[in-house]
Amino acid sequence: MSAEAFTHLAYGATFGILLMSIVYTFVRYVYSKEIMYISYCAMQVFSLGYISAYSHLFPFASFMQEVFLLLSTLSAVVFAITFHEGNLIPKITNFKELVINTLLLNVVILTAFYHYVLFEYLPYTVVYAILFLSVVFNLRSGFKPTIVYVIGWSLLCILLFVFQLKQVYVQHGYIDIVLAAFAVEAVLFTISISYKYNLFKNQALDHQNMLLQQSKMAKSGEMIANITHQFRQPLNNLSYMLMNLKNRYENRTLDDEYFDKKIASAHEQLQFLSKTIDDFKEFYTPAKAKEAFLLTEAIQNSIAVITPDLKSKGIVLDWILCDEEIILFGKKNELSQVLLALISNASDALSGISEPKIILRTKYSESEAMIVIEDNGKGIQCDKLGKIFEPYFTTKSEGSGIGLYLAKIIIEKSFGGKIKVESKVREGTTFTLSIAIYQ
Repeated sequence: MSAEAFTHLAYGATFGILLMSIVYTFVRYVYSKEIMYISYCAMQVFSLGYISAYSHLFPFASFMQEVFLLLSTLSAVVFAITFHEGNLIPKITNFKELVINTLLLNVVILTAFYHYVLFEYLPYTVVYAILFLSVVFNLRSGFKPTIVYVIGWSLLCILLFVFQLKQVYVQHGYIDIVLAAFAVEAVLFTISISYKYNLFKNQALDHQNMLLQQSKMAKSGEMIANITHQFRQPLNNLSYMLMNLKNRYENRTLDDEYFDKKIASAHEQLQFLSKTIDDFKEFYTPAKAKEAFLLTEAIQNSIAVITPDLKSKGIVLDWILCDEEIILFGKKNELSQVLLALISNASDALSGISEPKIILRTKYSESEAMIVIEDNGKGIQCDKLGKIFEPYFTTKSEGSGIGLYLAKIIIEKSFGGKIKVESKVREGTTFTLSIAIYQ
C-alpha cells in the first residue's frame, strides 16, 4: 500500500470514528435532552470540520480550520463543565489546604500542557484539563465517570512520555498523531458515558424503590387502623373465652370437654392474629431478588391488608379467581403493592355511592395472566384519564400522586407487563394488568 493510500485510509477511519461519535451522542441527546450530549456532539461536528480542512482532502478556505478549532474548543468547554462532577474551585479553609490545592492545580496545568504538546488539539486538552480538575479536587467523593476519562488519557500521556513514543513516531514518519487522538477520545468518552449511564440507571432504580417504600409509609396510618381493626375482634373473643373459663372454674362446672373446646378456639384466634402480623410484615418488607410465586398469594396479601378498611366503609369486595394456579416471576410484594394501590383508589372513588362494590378477577391464556379490578364508582373524566399514570398527578385533595405512577413502573419494568385503564363517568373504572406467565 502506498503512503498516499495509507494516509487516505487513516483519514477515512478518523472520519468514520467522528461520524459514529456524532450520531451516538445526538441520539443520546434526543432521548435524554441533556446538554452534555449535544455539546459533545457539537464538539465532534466541528472537530470533523477541523480534520477535514486539516487533511486538505476537501476544498476548504484556509481560515476555516481556525474557525472549526475555535467552535470545537467552545463546545468542549460547555461539555466538560456539564459532564464534570463536584467542584472545579475547591473551598479553602486553612493554609494546608491552600498549599495542597495549589500543588494539585500545578499538576493539572503541567499535565494538560503536556497533553497539548503530544496531540496538538486544543478541544480535547480543554476537556481533559477541566475533568482533571474535577477529579483532583473531589477525590473524597468516590469513583466517578470522569475518573475513567481522566485515567485513560493520563495513562496514555505517561506511556508516551516514559518511552518517548512520540519522538519515535515522528522520526518514522507515521501518520499525524492527532488522528490517534480522535480515536482515543471516542473510546474513552464511550466508556465513561456507559459508566455514567449505569450510575443513572442504578440511581433511578434506587429512587423507584424509595418511592415504593414512601408509598407504603404514606398509608401507614391507615394500615395501623386496619391492624387495630383486625386485632380487636380476636382479642375480644379471647377475652370472652377467658371469662367463660373463669366462671366455669369458679362455679365448679368446668369439664375437660369444655376446656379443650375453648383452648382449641383460642388457638384458632391466636393463629389468625399471627397470620395477620405475617401478612403486614411481608407487605412492608422491601423486596429483594425476583422469584417465582403464585398469583393468588400476592392477591391474598393485598386483600388481607385492605379488607378491614373496605368493611369499615361498607364496600363489598368480590374476588373471582380462575381455577388454574398461575405462577408469575418477579417480586411478590411489589405486585401486592400495585394491587393495593388499585383497590385503594377504587375504594376512594366509591365515596358516596349507594351500593359500593369492587370486583377483582383473574384470567389467563397460554402466555399471560390478566388481573382485572373494576368498581362502580364515580369514574374518571376524559381529560384526566390520560394523566393518571404521570408522577405526582392526583385528583385527590390529600393524594401523593405516586401510587398509579409506581404501579405502571412496576408492572412494565419489573414484570415486563402492561397496565391499562377504562373509565366512564358515573359508571365506574376498570384497570387491567397483563403479565407474562412464568414457564
